[in-house]
Amino acid sequence: MAKLRSLREIAVRLRQELKNVHAFANPPAFQFDPKFTHGLSLPQPAAIITKLSDTSFEREVIGLAVQIRRHRFPILGLTIDTGPQVPWRRDHLSGIETGLSYFRRIAYLDARRAGDHKMIWELNRHQHLVILAQAYLFTGDESNLTEIRAQLESWFAANPFHRGINWASALEVAFRALSWMWVYHLVGGKLPAELRANWLRQLYRHAWHLENNLSFYFSPNTHLLGEAVALHALGLFFTGLPKAGHWDHLGAKVTREQMERQIHADGSHFEQSTYYHVYALDMFLFQAILAKPDSPYMNKLERMAEYLHALLGPSRTLAMIGDDDGGRLFHPYGRRDRFGRATMATASVVLDRPDWLLDADDLQPQALWWLGAPDQNRDRRHEASSTGDLVRGQAEALRQPLAKGALIPDGAKSASRLFSDSGIAVMTAGLNHIVVDAGPFGPWGAGHSHADTLSIVVRSGDEEILIDPGTFTYVGDEKWRNWFRGTHAHNTVVVDGRDQAVAAGPFRWATRPEVGIQSWKTNSERDLLEAECGYAGFTHRRRVEFQKPDLILITDEIDGPPGEHDVEQLWHLGSLEARARLVLPDDNELIEGWRSDTFGEKHPASVMRVRRRSTLPVRLEAKIFLR
Repeated sequence: MAKLRSLREIAVRLRQELKNVHAFANPPAFQFDPKFTHGLSLPQPAAIITKLSDTSFEREVIGLAVQIRRHRFPILGLTIDTGPQVPWRRDHLSGIETGLSYFRRIAYLDARRAGDHKMIWELNRHQHLVILAQAYLFTGDESNLTEIRAQLESWFAANPFHRGINWASALEVAFRALSWMWVYHLVGGKLPAELRANWLRQLYRHAWHLENNLSFYFSPNTHLLGEAVALHALGLFFTGLPKAGHWDHLGAKVTREQMERQIHADGSHFEQSTYYHVYALDMFLFQAILAKPDSPYMNKLERMAEYLHALLGPSRTLAMIGDDDGGRLFHPYGRRDRFGRATMATASVVLDRPDWLLDADDLQPQALWWLGAPDQNRDRRHEASSTGDLVRGQAEALRQPLAKGALIPDGAKSASRLFSDSGIAVMTAGLNHIVVDAGPFGPWGAGHSHADTLSIVVRSGDEEILIDPGTFTYVGDEKWRNWFRGTHAHNTVVVDGRDQAVAAGPFRWATRPEVGIQSWKTNSERDLLEAECGYAGFTHRRRVEFQKPDLILITDEIDGPPGEHDVEQLWHLGSLEARARLVLPDDNELIEGWRSDTFGEKHPASVMRVRRRSTLPVRLEAKIFLR
């Protein structure tokens, strides 16, 4: 079977490359019709603009647009100043810029030759052009339209079809196509016909590229999912034109297949990353709005949202377990650990779950743009009675953000739960929220997994007590890539300074630990998880007991080969003040660690460490008071 799969893959890749090379020499033709009207069923923006008038979202968009027109681009955790002309193929941190070779010849994973491709691609997703379009709708300031036109013309000139780094990833082509469709929908009619003709030609070629380069074998994860969703949208956008029907059908088919393949029965995404779960859920939600899929799809979509709801907890803040790359399907601005709020707001409308919406402001970055203001929802999946009541009724009553000590509506309260496929245990009582990772690594090379088995993240309301430090980089610096995804960067145990797995490049682990959950119990008085992790001859057993509502007891037992071994128990603090909540053995010490709140940014953070040199087995205990 493996040989057959290999032969099938070779055949698909060969067919792709033959078509790519032919298209490189003879780009797909597109005949512009001045009367062209796109076929995407997206809400008209006028009512949305009225709804968002004089809100914090309007002010955010207008402020971002000012920066963007000055070519000061908020990219991930940084602000990039490109100067008057935007060098679209340059990594502005290293200064490295790649040329216009055939896209397959760009070594984009080699940071020494291409720079950090993530920093390049984030700008080339053109999500900032959506901000300019929104700002124009809010203000009527035509300088936003002028900037959109200038940047599009600049990009077309600097990135010919199939040449250069910005064609090297089909997912990046998909993101850019989605941005262009949004901009065209919002303000396309305000831009000159000659620009629209070239723009639609470029967009048509993006669709052609996606159809021929879907990541069935290279990255059959959120890459393939995002490409399929964009291809389906492009098929709808170009309704009535040659190939559009095929794009529509193929994109929808692949998306349905990926729902079954990538999402576990417990609703978790198979890459074992909480951030990528948000990515995937947004993609599946957008597809649900476009395609109105069947009940099995919608049922699994609801389980995905239930999983995210449990991860966010009462503070509606995401613990960054596994990789986080800082990106987002729509409106990639603001605190990354709060992105899940807009996702849950969208899910609350699409799935008719008003109990998931705790603040009407969470609708502003995404749901209103995708689904429209309440009076625009009559022709969508749920009638206006449902959506309108959601926005005008409970959401208005819960308009203020959840504050420490605030009462949580009964329907929105989380219950302690073990998600058996992901191995994630969520323990909760009132505003106290605990997430324990007792799950396996992801599939294949486990590229987005961290060596964080049995790590724990703890919050009490808005107070961070124990954190996951994040990701920081993918290929920009091998040392930092390995530190942030290594075992030392997590609230677990390190033996003899080794990681639980052996890294083999930036997106692969050569070996992985064996992980097992021995028991899980939950009731109104306590939650109890017992699990173990085995690697390199060592076994780490952890017992986490949550005595509700405010005491956590943790017991670690480490066993392994004879002789003396170094054992470290690590606690990454949300703040220096959180140190007072931990009761550790007397031989604890405060050391310096690191934290990355957003991809591309890092800063020092405090870590408590208990370190022992002894023969095994060793037993270590800790208490955390949440009062």
